[in-house]
Amino acid sequence: MDNKSIKRVLVITYYWPPAGGAGVQRWLKFVKYFRECGIEPVVYTPTNPELPAVDHSLLKDIPVGTEVIGTEIWEPYSFYKKFTGRKKDDGIGAGFISENKKPSAKEKLAVWLRGNLFIPDARRFWIRPSINYLTDYLKKNPVEAIISTGPPHSMHLIARGIKKRFPKIKWMADFRDPWTNIDFYEDLMVSKSADRKHRKLEVAVLTEADIVVSVGATMNEEFKEIWSSLHQSQQVPDKFKVVTNGYDDADVSTVQVALDRKFSIAHIGTLNRSRNPEVLWKVLGDLVKTQPDFARQLEIKLVGKVDVLVRESIEHYGLTHYVNKIDYLPHDEVMRVQRASHVLLLLVNRTKNAKGILTGKFFEYMAAGRPVLAIGPADGDLAVIMNDTKCGLISDFDDVGNLRSNIIQLFSNSGDASATANISEYSRRNLTKKIAALLFK
Repeated sequence: MDNKSIKRVLVITYYWPPAGGAGVQRWLKFVKYFRECGIEPVVYTPTNPELPAVDHSLLKDIPVGTEVIGTEIWEPYSFYKKFTGRKKDDGIGAGFISENKKPSAKEKLAVWLRGNLFIPDARRFWIRPSINYLTDYLKKNPVEAIISTGPPHSMHLIARGIKKRFPKIKWMADFRDPWTNIDFYEDLMVSKSADRKHRKLEVAVLTEADIVVSVGATMNEEFKEIWSSLHQSQQVPDKFKVVTNGYDDADVSTVQVALDRKFSIAHIGTLNRSRNPEVLWKVLGDLVKTQPDFARQLEIKLVGKVDVLVRESIEHYGLTHYVNKIDYLPHDEVMRVQRASHVLLLLVNRTKNAKGILTGKFFEYMAAGRPVLAIGPADGDLAVIMNDTKCGLISDFDDVGNLRSNIIQLFSNSGDASATANISEYSRRNLTKKIAALLFK
């Protein structure tokens, strides 16, 4: 490819390897395939972030020679840990939300401070230094576009500052999760004044960005509605786009992985209280009591952190004996666990934005070729794609009968691969082409 046709793009992201977890995957994979689309990425990320997990296996996905620049960030997490009596190496949940059964008074105060003083989030102190640093950098190393990905939404405010200083640079704001409609927003106890500030910043980003990308159709429509509420007499511009998460062909190994000996239902990732599938434990508890063959073969694999309320629910329904608890695994090992499991469990948070939740984990499940058992809105974004691809079965939050039927069906067909339709449109390579097309039509 002619060097003159290569476009330089700056990606502003908080999460970058060796950070692990879901937040890093999306833009790591886009960067991985950018060069195939004639884009040379430059990644800006903090040099000393508070990492929820560390996964050195992801470093191999960074293309050789990729320019990664960064500066130090000050975050209030060390103060928070001292204030609440947490250990220095404890991971901190989004929004300072505690997973303890009864958060302490200090933890509640810390959450209030987070929602009302750290606007839009705890990375706000990195915004001004980053704008100044990147202004100097871009004067010497120009780019043709900048991309900010959030949360944390402070990344969008960094890009906004750069856009003001370099108005000719195209700005794409990418939302992996909503802003004021995120599931824990109400838990932050924001005051009316703080709420106005959050919403004012959200509207500014939606208005000033040249392209606004969401991971799902519902979130995209919500952003359009926010824009319309401010510009009531104007037509919504054609800049609100959907580019879902996806799977990486390179992660789908051709090496055969033997299925687990037992009928394993595996959940990968944090299992917090808003995801606690009470209906699932109820159905499984009933099945192990009434169907001896099912009871002999059942294994519940939980990979990642499990909230205390989830553990209590499992114990209440007599399922503790069936649980195989596995701590955090590197991404490449997670892929093997997925392919060895009989069923992959996908749980949608039971929150007001449930219809729009479409996690990156779902697409990896899809690519693993194992049937997905999902619990979430039957009319949400997830259900639409599941029905289109035939990658598994979904039950609504309280539909005990349907869930029981789905589990029995999967148990009866244990060992069969999911009968997926063509899923290539969700490959990271093809999704990167969509991003490139939006940037440079």
